Amino acid sequence: MTKPYVLMVKTAGSVCNMHCDYCYYIDKGHEHFMDTDVLEKMIRDYFSSYSGPVYSFVWHGGEPTLLGLDFYRKAVSLQKKYLPKGTVCWNNLQTNGTLLNEEWCSFLSEENFDVGISIDGTKAIHERYRHGGNYEDIVKHIRMLQTYRKQPDLLCALTEDAAQNALDTYHALRDLNTGWIQFIPVISNKDEIASKASLKAETYGRFLVTVFEEWIRNDIDHLGVQFFMELLNVLSGGQASLCYMSKTCGRALIIENDGSVYSCDHFVDEEHRLGTLQKDHLADMIESKEQLSFGQRKYSDLSQKCKACPYLQLCYGECPKDRHDGQYELCEGLLYFYEHEIDQLMKIVSLLKNKKTFTEVKGYFKDGKNDSE
Repeated sequence: MTKPYVLMVKTAGSVCNMHCDYCYYIDKGHEHFMDTDVLEKMIRDYFSSYSGPVYSFVWHGGEPTLLGLDFYRKAVSLQKKYLPKGTVCWNNLQTNGTLLNEEWCSFLSEENFDVGISIDGTKAIHERYRHGGNYEDIVKHIRMLQTYRKQPDLLCALTEDAAQNALDTYHALRDLNTGWIQFIPVISNKDEIASKASLKAETYGRFLVTVFEEWIRNDIDHLGVQFFMELLNVLSGGQASLCYMSKTCGRALIIENDGSVYSCDHFVDEEHRLGTLQKDHLADMIESKEQLSFGQRKYSDLSQKCKACPYLQLCYGECPKDRHDGQYELCEGLLYFYEHEIDQLMKIVSLLKNKKTFTEVKGYFKDGKNDSE
């Protein structure tokens, strides 16, 4: 049997009830919904492809809630039908949050789904590039999830203007009190508007420094910022859990609504099409030479400059989709951040290894202590 991997399921293909200027997926052309025959074949194949103990589904889009709640009730019933004894199934719904209601929130809570909601900081910045959804409604639905004891992850597409307003962006997300934030840099040149939204390396570096300094002094004990938490994990000797920070990738298959299978959701094209659920088995596709080569190229295609970088183990060149001539387009921003904050990061690692709590770590930085004290 193969090693564990994740399924990212595009149930609605590229169909969405919002139009985001920076969206990389809207023009992929898979504009219909997944039927239950494809759904059942996918679940059955996945559970038979390796021995667990955890199977992971990320329900993505487009906008996955467009299929309606009954589709996901069916998905859960099929998971329970085919799940091997002694294993568990993890579900994560990634949504723009516009269609959630009491019934959705109850279901997501009862079936223990993790939920990620896209929201880009302040109302003004969010609505500048995201069209078709009301910011106040999304906030209301976040609050509704919280009443069902379900804390969503907040996914912020980090545009140039969001990063220029670092503390406003960060505080707007922090104050929703969900406990977890992901900042996803927007790197796009597909048209004039998307290019305007695209993040510049210098802005990114200053954003990271500003938010990191605010986080360690005020919020590290009650809020996880994904990038910072992953850095602490790696610096503590752990394995990177994020594909874009790992040395290799390729352990997440993309299942399109028609049953087509691809190497990565950023590479949904004929070159990276591995097969179909109707004709092929997932175990064969995840372990195919094409997919293994795809994963290995994350490291092998790096520039020599990257391979000689002292911070290589913290990013490994980020996602290949965001590289130019083998180098991450925001590399200079990351270098700026690392050079300013590596000592602080290592101090946090040291404090945690010495059994200090995150509250004590926060106090250390808030009180302005240093190594000589």
